[in-house]
Amino acid sequence: MADGCTVRTESGAVQGMEGDGCRRFLGIPYAAPPVGELRWRAPLPAVPWDGVRDASRAGGIAPQAPTAVSPVRSESEDCLFLNVTTPGYDDGTLRPVLVWVHGDGASGAGSFFDPYRIVRGGDVVVVTVNYRLGIFGGFGLAGLPDSGTFGLLDQQAAFGWVRRNIAAFGGDPANVTVFGESYGALSVSAHLTSPGAAGLFDRAIVQSGFALADLPAGTFFPDIPAVPSMGFRPLAETYGLGAVVVDRLGLGGAGDPVAALRAVPVPDLLPYTSMFLNLAYGGPALPTDPAAALRSGRHHPVPVLAGNTADEARLMVGVFRELAGRPVTEREYPELLRAAFPDSADIIAARYPTAAYGSAALAWAAVCTDRVWALRTREQHRALAATVPVWAYEFADRDAPAYVALPTGFPAGAYHSAELPYLFTIAGVDVTLRPDQRALADTIIGYWTRFARTGDPNGPGLPHWPAYAPAEHVQRLAPDAVGPARYAADHQLDLWEALT
Repeated sequence: MADGCTVRTESGAVQGMEGDGCRRFLGIPYAAPPVGELRWRAPLPAVPWDGVRDASRAGGIAPQAPTAVSPVRSESEDCLFLNVTTPGYDDGTLRPVLVWVHGDGASGAGSFFDPYRIVRGGDVVVVTVNYRLGIFGGFGLAGLPDSGTFGLLDQQAAFGWVRRNIAAFGGDPANVTVFGESYGALSVSAHLTSPGAAGLFDRAIVQSGFALADLPAGTFFPDIPAVPSMGFRPLAETYGLGAVVVDRLGLGGAGDPVAALRAVPVPDLLPYTSMFLNLAYGGPALPTDPAAALRSGRHHPVPVLAGNTADEARLMVGVFRELAGRPVTEREYPELLRAAFPDSADIIAARYPTAAYGSAALAWAAVCTDRVWALRTREQHRALAATVPVWAYEFADRDAPAYVALPTGFPAGAYHSAELPYLFTIAGVDVTLRPDQRALADTIIGYWTRFARTGDPNGPGLPHWPAYAPAEHVQRLAPDAVGPARYAADHQLDLWEALT
């Protein structure tokens, strides 16, 4: 690393800072600001600068409005920044690199995630990335190149920047792992099938976001009809949504509606951002549905570490039902089952009685977890393991601390995203972990970084983790024990496979 906290990138020199046994270089531009005529265009190279750029503060975050999972509001489109965290010493060794793609329901920012524990515990370099979100990352309209994939292309631009520049920070450009959670994991799944991502990374970690996931009615958000994919849609559907925005903004008579839309202020576009969370396939970045590509083995041949949490849907039930004042009641539970599974509601009710879970809310959360997450997670494990090495896990600390707003007294269990505080300090909050949870965090960091180093999570001092194939092994990650999970039995996958 050149001169300690001063490093020269392809665009200019940056001056970082030291702290917590790490060196941090924050707010580094990896692409040109996507503003004005560059709104809804593929990212262009960053504009070079003279002198030394201050890299002690994070850059701007993508435009977004507050949501149930993120209170953040931003109206600045100048958001294509990344952050590099390295060990606090330079011994001339090039270290494995992990590139974090944040999720948060397509909100928040990579800069919210401080990876110092991963860096120090695993002796690695971690890069976190901001990228365009919502209508700015996923908008589409007939005739607009790269429609529905601008955020995905931002991520690929960041991956390319890492390949070209990370050696100057002490990272190994020939050993790059991309990892993400939730929407970030859906993005990683998409990169596994995207032609533009070929050669940009060497391994992938997919946390609670699977390309194969579909959503029966009401199982993710209340009152939402069934949708065939959690994260992807055909390009034609994105075009249709874009036309709706053009019409609602009164721009239908514009000779060039895209040019007219590029002049619309950010606050006037934010109300439509939730319409453009799904990535569009059928264009150059994603020629085919990532689910179909993964099922048929058409993906980049890299090792994959992937898994989910034991109680994924308790977050959604807790936030979108309980916290929103719409608790799942004993009376409503059968109605929810009939709406989601009209041909098998009675069978499912018999396997998921409310008495077995303590409440209708927890029974419904178990149904959603098992059908939406566990079933499709196993299907993706199987599809990938047919051609590449796969290590599967389940995070199962049912006493995990909450770092998101959940109803007081609601038993969130091992909720969706519960593992993140075991890896990161999030938005400046370092949650308190018990000693046994701290030991689990050390084990998880050991697994993740060993996988980044070698392509296999096993290493000295870590409990043995067999590969997924041939026995479909899933490693349970919990404070009381790390070892084989009873995944199929715990999630009643015999039932769900018979019904789907």
